[in-house]
Amino acid sequence: MNLLPTTTTTDVQEQAPRVAVLPIGSFEQHGRYLPLITDTAIASIIVRELAAAYPVLALPPITISCSHEHGTWPGSVSISARTLYSMVEDIRLSLERSGIRKLVIVNGHGGNYVLSNIVQEANVTEARMSLFPLGGEWRQARQRAGLVSDAHSDMHAGEIETSILLHAEPDLVRAGYKSADHDAGERRFLLTMGMAGYTESGVIGYPSHATAEKGRAVLASLVEDFAEHLAVLGE
Repeated sequence: MNLLPTTTTTDVQEQAPRVAVLPIGSFEQHGRYLPLITDTAIASIIVRELAAAYPVLALPPITISCSHEHGTWPGSVSISARTLYSMVEDIRLSLERSGIRKLVIVNGHGGNYVLSNIVQEANVTEARMSLFPLGGEWRQARQRAGLVSDAHSDMHAGEIETSILLHAEPDLVRAGYKSADHDAGERRFLLTMGMAGYTESGVIGYPSHATAEKGRAVLASLVEDFAEHLAVLGE
């Protein structure tokens, strides 16, 4: 497993990338069969694939973010939205000082709502930052890969996350996912009640449908769609 970029400073000097890609994950429960680093692993896997296909600078991940909906679930750790905002802004400014003025945030955790505001603010005067993958890109990846579930019902530790890891980092997946499906319904008060109000296992989704081939197809779809983000940033 190699989820961290191994680029040297000479590599970066020779490549002269104009866009950096920052994976942001989380450290939160994903049931009994996926690790706490699942969202970080998935964001890093996506960035790894993007760096292999496009001339971008792959950054190491932010590994702890806004997982407050997981409450006191054993092992889950969060930082405030204010802290995450500051971290991204500091990274953006540091990149700018080194000559890289464009940044794409690859978000692996749906609870990082603050990232949308960060991107909006960064683009007030010109297109300098993008958030990837967007909801439509996740939906299209599901369709292209033939996933059975949809994004709402397969929210957490389900078919899509398990499939990506089965393909890209299968050693991270433990036994138990084939019998862990859980339908949590509409979840109107998730922000108030948290995950514990809708699941006892920590799972909301259908991991039993996960396959490595679906994970491969999901990643291929996302890599293809990333080209539009570079185009919007003028690259």
